[in-house]
Amino acid sequence: MSARADAGVTVAVPDRVRHLLRIADTSLVLAQRLGEWVGHGPAIEEDLGLANTALDLLGQARLLLAYAGELEGRGRSEDALAFLREEADFLNATLAEQPNGDFGDTIVRQFLIDAYQLELYEQLMTSADPRLAEIAAKAVKETRYHLRFSSAWLVRLGDGTAESHGRVQGSLDRLWPFTRELFDADNLDRAIAVAGIGPQLAALGAAWSARVDAVLAEAMLRRPAASPYRWYGKQGLHSEHLGYLLADLQHLQRTHAGASW
Repeated sequence: MSARADAGVTVAVPDRVRHLLRIADTSLVLAQRLGEWVGHGPAIEEDLGLANTALDLLGQARLLLAYAGELEGRGRSEDALAFLREEADFLNATLAEQPNGDFGDTIVRQFLIDAYQLELYEQLMTSADPRLAEIAAKAVKETRYHLRFSSAWLVRLGDGTAESHGRVQGSLDRLWPFTRELFDADNLDRAIAVAGIGPQLAALGAAWSARVDAVLAEAMLRRPAASPYRWYGKQGLHSEHLGYLLADLQHLQRTHAGASW
């Protein structure tokens, strides 16, 4: 279904802000995770690749957070939304906050989110919200590169040695349950879709599955079976990892409130 379907339906401003925060927070949190790799990558090319992806994600988050702050009308800037909200106020997908683990863990997490974000941004380019459509049009170009990078590494690891194959399959098995949240629509997701602001998550999930399955087949990896899922970061219910991540992300601003360069 096109994101412009039923575009005459309106959504309350607080719900529109929450929708923006869900997208922005996922990029912000994932950027922070990837930033932890800087100086620790397995080789300089991969170190730079992860750093560049982190910068792209941070740029996307800034645009979305700035828009959310303007729409909210409470005077909160992108910095205030990033650095001064509490853990329960963050609405990122729980997958994004999972620890880096080894390089294979990071690549699997990145691939699953890249494939999701590419489908999402492609749909949002036709959003009934012109500002969101404009942000998506910029983000989709970057996200195509992100997916090429993570897909290539997933194939290299999955169709590599017996050890690399086994380890990356283990990473996929561990992280796969978190993908359920991405396409499990709640009342906000449904309202946003009916208003034409965002896509139907069921259709988004089908497109994501097709894209993911094609890469998994090339990588000689097995798609994990569906399993129970308990965390809903997009509703503020996070795993134990987000609090530690935010402690690092927000430390400077909270220690020196209002400081600027």
